[in-house]
Amino acid sequence: MAKPAIYWIRNDLRLSDNRALTAALEDDRAVLPVYIREDNGNGPLGAAQAWWLERSLEQLAARYDELDAPLVLRSGDPLNVLRALIEETGAEAVFWNRRYSTEGIRADKAVKAALGEDGITVKSFAGQILHEPSNFKTKSGGPYKVYTPFWKAFSADQHVPDPVDAPKRLDGISKKVKSEKLKDWKLYEGKPDWAAGFADIWQPGEDGALERLDHFIEDVVEDYAAKRDRPDRQATSMLSPHLALGEISPATVWHRINAARSISAENRKKFLQELVWRDFCHHLLFHAPDLAEKNWNGRFDDFGWKDDEEAFAAWTKGQTGYPIVDAGMRQLWREGYMHNRVRMIAASFLIKDLMIDWRRGEKWFRDTLVDADPASNAANWQWVAGSGADAAPFFRIFNPTLQGEKFDPHGDYVRAYVPELKDMPKKHIHAPFDAPDDVLSQAGVTLGETYPKPLVDHKAARKRALSAFEAIKE
Repeated sequence: MAKPAIYWIRNDLRLSDNRALTAALEDDRAVLPVYIREDNGNGPLGAAQAWWLERSLEQLAARYDELDAPLVLRSGDPLNVLRALIEETGAEAVFWNRRYSTEGIRADKAVKAALGEDGITVKSFAGQILHEPSNFKTKSGGPYKVYTPFWKAFSADQHVPDPVDAPKRLDGISKKVKSEKLKDWKLYEGKPDWAAGFADIWQPGEDGALERLDHFIEDVVEDYAAKRDRPDRQATSMLSPHLALGEISPATVWHRINAARSISAENRKKFLQELVWRDFCHHLLFHAPDLAEKNWNGRFDDFGWKDDEEAFAAWTKGQTGYPIVDAGMRQLWREGYMHNRVRMIAASFLIKDLMIDWRRGEKWFRDTLVDADPASNAANWQWVAGSGADAAPFFRIFNPTLQGEKFDPHGDYVRAYVPELKDMPKKHIHAPFDAPDDVLSQAGVTLGETYPKPLVDHKAARKRALSAFEAIKE
């Protein structure tokens, strides 16, 4: 039997389609699965994702216990922890699945070099995205900056490796290895327990991910192309938090969607395009490591952002006076999630109506989203701001009232998250500030008391934003 190996778990909290784990088990090695709580690697963990991680690790530990290979938890500098475990177990190799965040790439490169100097074999594998971010290059040899050509290149390749099965047995290290206790990490303090409602919506862990995919294929996907932009309808996969922490691989999703004969060509293509958009975001981050801090388009470095703390606070609390924005921000606080169309509306409002720097919104989402992903979050905020690659033009400024009327036509989404407006008639629910006094009175709404007046007049705010943009166009 070969000497033991360490499998270092990061954002791959699953057993199925796990290339690093499968490779570590070759040659009948005994394998030590270890999760290291570190201060680098993926940057600071947001509070919402910390809630998720705690529960996902509980589920993963139980799965490893079933395989008689207890999951070891350690905290500290990864290199120091790995060296200590190598000394304790006699391991001669370390396996991991690659990370693609800026911090993760930098940290892994340093650990691999140091362990190599120690005479330890290090092997890394793909599996967090469909294709490595360096795989696709334009004809000139550079990165893709526009999604449509990226999708065409991806579609021309079409090779996504088949998923590998979860191991049915796993030889753990015979020697007992000390592990820290998950409860002592206090990943999510819960005071105040603002995530109290998360468990009503989410089931963290690999089982929850596979059940969510089954539900999407069996009951939801046939409405995807037509209704995915409707927050009042459940027509999206809700897989993003499971993908973010690697509880399911994108390859598994890709192949399951392609294998389901009941899915129409239109719905299949539209969903797979969204899955590949995730790869595109990682492609951008790989080639622009400071995507979350620096404008892709340097012209925006001189944009006249406003420092309006009261407006920012009102936005975070869902107190802007625009119901579709407020519903989205309150959904985010209550569930750790926001419908994608509403994310765009809320982001546009912060950036263009309030003139607040997109980076502040990116950080808020990173802390409050259970599906926070360093690549997608940064790329999508820059897309809305107009400062990113393949970005929406800055002059595309969402009118929150019209967006609400179009995508939440009956007001069901607003009523679900803004209960003080539950009795407003459909005609006025997305613009209570324009409703007659008798309508407001009958609905029990007093603007400025039971529901806020608008922070800004959208028409005037739009004009202000466009003037600021004109100043940097040249």
